Amino acid sequence: MEQLTDAYLDIETTGLSRLYDDITVIGIYPCNGKDSKLIQLVGEQVTRDNLIKALETVSTIYTYNGSRFDFPFIDASLGINLEAKFHNHDLMYDCWRSNLYGGFKSVERQLGIPRQLQGIGGLGAVLLWWEYRNGGDQNALDLLLQYNKEDVVNLKALREKLINLLEAHSDRDT
Repeated sequence: MEQLTDAYLDIETTGLSRLYDDITVIGIYPCNGKDSKLIQLVGEQVTRDNLIKALETVSTIYTYNGSRFDFPFIDASLGINLEAKFHNHDLMYDCWRSNLYGGFKSVERQLGIPRQLQGIGGLGAVLLWWEYRNGGDQNALDLLLQYNKEDVVNLKALREKLINLLEAHSDRDT
């Protein structure tokens, strides 16, 4: 696989507080042309060194609301300021420019981006983590990882849809 340049990133946490909650999963989907892979750091694997290693070939990180949630959470938890180390592109703001509002799942529905797992959101991801952590429920962890995988893969699909929307919009303006 040749060197990767773009990555799609999403985290799962035990809650919304950077001060009191923990990162449970960091999903990273590095892509370069047709080459891609999925990296998921889970539980004890969520470390500064593992994250830096996972991003070593990345130049641009794409997120949805990452500038307000994922990046500050990672900085508070792991002491890594990803915004200072990488180009970053928060797709939420592109959505707003295209009159697409709401959370990521809402935008996916508006654009017809499919999702296999239905009915799981942020709170569900937290509950799945605790089912795994406290009860040893491997199925709960598998569902959480599938949910996170769909998040990062769908970020790429969102970026592609937004590029097409913006191109169509600029064609109408000329």
